[in-house]
Amino acid sequence: MTTEQAPKASSPQAAGGDVQPPFGGADSIFVGTNGIRAGWRILIFCLLTAGILVFVVGVVALIPAFRNALLALQAKGPITPALLVFAEGGGAAAVLLAAALMTRIEGRSFSDYGLPLNRSVAKLFALGLVTGFLSLSLLIGLIAGRHGYSAGSIALGPRDAVKYGLQYAIAFLLVGIFEEFTFRGYLQYTLGSGIGFWVAAIILAIVFGAAHLSNPGEAKFGALMAGAFGLVAVFSLWRTGSLWFAIAMHTAWDWGETFFYSVPDSGVMARGHLLDASFHGPKWLTGGSVGPEGSILVFPVLVIWALAIHWMFPARRSAA
Repeated sequence: MTTEQAPKASSPQAAGGDVQPPFGGADSIFVGTNGIRAGWRILIFCLLTAGILVFVVGVVALIPAFRNALLALQAKGPITPALLVFAEGGGAAAVLLAAALMTRIEGRSFSDYGLPLNRSVAKLFALGLVTGFLSLSLLIGLIAGRHGYSAGSIALGPRDAVKYGLQYAIAFLLVGIFEEFTFRGYLQYTLGSGIGFWVAAIILAIVFGAAHLSNPGEAKFGALMAGAFGLVAVFSLWRTGSLWFAIAMHTAWDWGETFFYSVPDSGVMARGHLLDASFHGPKWLTGGSVGPEGSILVFPVLVIWALAIHWMFPARRSAA
């Protein structure tokens, strides 16, 4: 996919389904006219990712500092930048390395999986940062307008504010890369080549939302809205042909929740947040332990978010 171009209707991803090869027998189960079938490619990718993660975790667990980080993750207490970098950075490295191996197997490139490296990257990333932070600010503003959010006082001194702000920016960039590339990158491209782009997008959005239920403090509505965010993110992929916008807006949203506005992020609180913020009122308004993503107001914000993407990246006439 090229920048600002949706998958064409003539492509396997847009049309849906691998084409049956002109031969029968066992080979047709594994191979189509486009090579190894989508399901087997996904299985190989998942096995590679799991194997890399097990190896990396096994090696770093021998180092006392990393072993303590593993124990802290298992305890599911407040997150820190170091824990995020360790967990999400390891996950990002695993999926990217697995995808790199798949490029050799499939004869494709990272551009096919939504990570092109061209002149549009900086522009898309900057627009994503602004869009993500403004969308979250709109949501916090709506909650505050109903007297559901109080910023409180500054919780950090200037030096700590800069330190934690930068550390969380790096950590949530890794979160954005890991989650977006996993669900909207390789899996979206590959599953879409087998069953169609939007059918794959819906399935992966459901899986993405369900994965959030493992977070302490998460609720079903918050997980549902996380899945809805996945659809907004994949809509940006459809319109731009790139994940850089989605990665950036994911980064800015999480950074704004965790550090800047200092509220729970999908049921998780953090150490080193900027404000002594607090919620007041019913859970339908504030999201309660889930955070703003559990508020009923997140739905209209997501709709506005999708409309902003529609306005910024209009569909080309040639794209079906």
